[in-house]
Order: sequence, then C-alpha cells, then structure tokens
Amino acid sequence: MSASLLGASVDVPLAGGGWETVRLHEPRQWKDHPQAFEQRVAFAAAHVVADPRGENVPGAPAVVDWEGTLAFRRELFRHGFGVAEAMDTAQRNMGLDWPAVQELVRRSAEQAREYDARIASGAGTDHAPGASSLDEVRAAYAEQVEFVESTGSQVILMASRQLAAVAAGPDDYLSVYSGLLGQVREPVILHWLGEAFDPQLAGYWGSTDVDAATETFLDLVTAHADQVDGVKVSLLSADHETGLRARLPAGVRLYTGDDFNYPELIRGDGTHHSDALLGAFAAVAPAASAALTALDEGDLATYDAEMAPTLPLSRHVFEAPTYYYKTGIAFLSWLAGHQPGFAMVGGLQSARSAVHLGRLFALANDARLLPDPELAAHRMRTWLDGAGLAR
Repeated sequence: MSASLLGASVDVPLAGGGWETVRLHEPRQWKDHPQAFEQRVAFAAAHVVADPRGENVPGAPAVVDWEGTLAFRRELFRHGFGVAEAMDTAQRNMGLDWPAVQELVRRSAEQAREYDARIASGAGTDHAPGASSLDEVRAAYAEQVEFVESTGSQVILMASRQLAAVAAGPDDYLSVYSGLLGQVREPVILHWLGEAFDPQLAGYWGSTDVDAATETFLDLVTAHADQVDGVKVSLLSADHETGLRARLPAGVRLYTGDDFNYPELIRGDGTHHSDALLGAFAAVAPAASAALTALDEGDLATYDAEMAPTLPLSRHVFEAPTYYYKTGIAFLSWLAGHQPGFAMVGGLQSARSAVHLGRLFALANDARLLPDPELAAHRMRTWLDGAGLAR
C-alpha cells in the first residue's frame, strides 16, 4: 500500500447511531477492454451529469454538463460496453425533459459512431404527458421512434406511463406495440420496466398478474420476432427471467435488467443465458468488464470472482425505493472522479440519505472501484461535513 494510504480511513454514519470506520484499499489497475465482448452483448445504462451551475431544481428544465456526460460514456466504451442511452438511469420521467433527451441522444449517438461503439436509445411517450387516448399514445411513440432512428441509434421501446394509464387491457398493448413494430426500420429492444422501478407502470401488459402479463408479452414478441432484437426485462425476479428467456423465439435475446441477480443470469445455466442492459454496469464497469473478459476466455472461476464484489454494491444501490437508484449512480460517479460535483437534474441528489451514501462508499471501496481513494475519501468527508455528520 502506498504511504499516503497507509492507515487512511473515513468514518461513515450508521443508521442506529455510531460509525463505521472504512479503511481505504489500494486502487486496482483495471485493464482496458475497448472492443465489444464475444460471448455476451452488454449495454450499460448511463446517467446524465448535471451542470452544477444550472438551475436543476425540481420541476425545472434540465441543464446538463455535456462534457462530463459524454466523458462518462467514453469511460464505458473503454471497458467494452455499449451505451443504453436516455433510459430511466438518465432520469427519464424523473427530471430529464424531452429537449434534453433529444440533445443527449444526438450527442451520444455521434460519439458512439466516432468510437465505433454500440448505442441504443430509449423512445417513449414522456414528452406527451397529457396523452389520453390510444391514438395519442401511438403518435407520441412514433414521434420519439422517428427521432431516435434519425440519429442512427438503435431504438429501445420504453414502457409508457401514458399507455399504462389509458390501456383497457392486453389487446390495447398489443395494438399499440404491433403498430410500432410494423413501422421500425431495424430490430428494436423491447423494455419491460417493473413496478419497483416506476409505480406508475403497475399492471403493464394489461394485468397485475405477472404470469398473465408474460403471456401477452410473449404473444407480441413471437408475432414480431423479426423486428425484435431482444427484450430488456427489469422485474428483479431471476426465476421469472430464466423461465421467460427459455420461451423466447430463436434469435431474440433477453437483456437482463435484474440488478439484484445479474451475475448468475449472465453466466447462464448451460442451456440459456442472458445478455445485459444494466444500470448497475454504470457503477461497476471495470469489474464487470473483467468478468465478461474472463467469460470470453471460458474462465468461469474468474468470472465468478470478479462479479462477486459487485453484487452487494449493486443491491445496495437498487434497494427500495428502487426508483431512487439514480442518486447512487451519480454519487459513485462523483466519488470516482468522473464528474466535478454531486448534482442531479430535478434536484434528485437529495433522494438518498447520508447513511445510504456512506454505506455506498464503503461497498465501492470493498470492490476496489475507487480509482483515486484519496480523492474519494476527501469528497466523502466533505459531503458528510455538509450534511452535519463530520467526525
């Protein structure tokens, strides 16, 4: 250990009172892996960096630090990941308005072309919050799909709050999505975002019964398999995912969105496996890259060993209320030196407690995901001081 880190520590607060002393680990020198992985397709869903001078208060238009936002995507490219752009991780429906979404997708798609990296971007209906009929939902979806396609990005058909509000049952979902899939230029990724990530999506696909909803979902995918590259499922149920992926039509991927169980799902069961489209990968990119590299080499023991320290961190980031996980992603990015400040559009930096963020620091340190531990420690202490928790 370097002399400067010898004995260095940070005290973080515990929920019941008292403190945990976090002793800093020497940083690990992670290897670059700028090319895509061979055995799995892997997207990291990336957050946006807020301009610290911007008026990023609740309800205000988003003011984005474009340099920091694009630099973070280059960091993901450096580790072999494609970028899943303008998804819920980027605060869709939680602070990122449509003009900012358009600018984000344009800039990110242009950069992905420059780096010969893969990008897929979310198309939804959030720019039309007043949509009150199926026709209005269809039109809103079509507008966003057309825009994303115009940038050269692959399309991710996001789950729609507006469709969830107006649909009377499964047939309405099938009607809207079938029309869209009949119009897309290239195969898309279908996104099934669970209620834990957005309570307004309860009963998606026309039923609160997951088994019934799954049948509707499979009917849609089977009927339009040629237009579906894969499905991104974020229900946080490994059993559901393994059952679903075994029933998908040939050639349709399952991109896991299960931030609680992704190592086993990506590893596979010997017959089927999941690919990945994960917000967690934005937080653990170097370690996940090392694991996926080992998987390419057929080294399952190293894959397991590299993934293991990331899982407690991911489960903490995504703990209930899960939809506030974006705060942890941005906090880790700040601790790692990828952005100048801990600010978020919509003021969402206030969505997690000091105890939660202190534990996040400890887990990132355990996983050796702090590239400059002294900087991270300074920032953690400074933030705790501002929160009235200096020690």
